[in-house]
Amino acid sequence: MRRAITGFHRDAEEHWVAELSCGHGQHVRHDPPLSERPWVLSEAGRAGRIGETLDCRRCDARELPADFAPYKETPLFDAESLPAALQARHETRAGVWALIQVAEGRVRYRIHAPFDSEEELAPGTPGVVLPEVPHQLELLGPVALRVEFWRRRPEPGA
Repeated sequence: MRRAITGFHRDAEEHWVAELSCGHGQHVRHDPPLSERPWVLSEAGRAGRIGETLDCRRCDARELPADFAPYKETPLFDAESLPAALQARHETRAGVWALIQVAEGRVRYRIHAPFDSEEELAPGTPGVVLPEVPHQLELLGPVALRVEFWRRRPEPGA
C-alpha cells in the first residue's frame, strides 16, 4: 500500500531511511547500479520527496511498526455500549494503529480499500487496524471487545 514520506533519518550503517506516514521506515539507498536515487544524497533532494509515496510492504502484511506501543484503550464494550461510529465506516489518523481485542463472542471486521477484505475476530484473534485505512465492525451476536491504540514510543527523556 502506498504511504507518504514524512521525513528521513540514517540507520546504524549511515544508510538513508524514509519515514512513512504509517510509522514504518524504508531504505532509500543510492547504490548504483542496483538502485539509482541520487536525490537522497542532498538535503534539498530529500526535502523535495516529502509527501511523495512509497509502497509499504509492511503495511501490506499488516505489521505493527517495531517501535510502537499501546498508549490508550477503550473500555470493554458490549453490544449495547459499542459506539455506532465503530460499526460505521471510519479510520484512524496517520501514525495511529489499533488492535481490536475480542474478549467474548465474534465480530466481523471489514477492511475497505486498498484491502477490501473481511475477517472474523474472536477471543485470541485480534484485528489489526492500519492508519488511514477505512474499516468497520459488525457484531455477530453478543460480544465484549475493546480497542487498543498504538503509536511510536516516546524517545527516552522526551
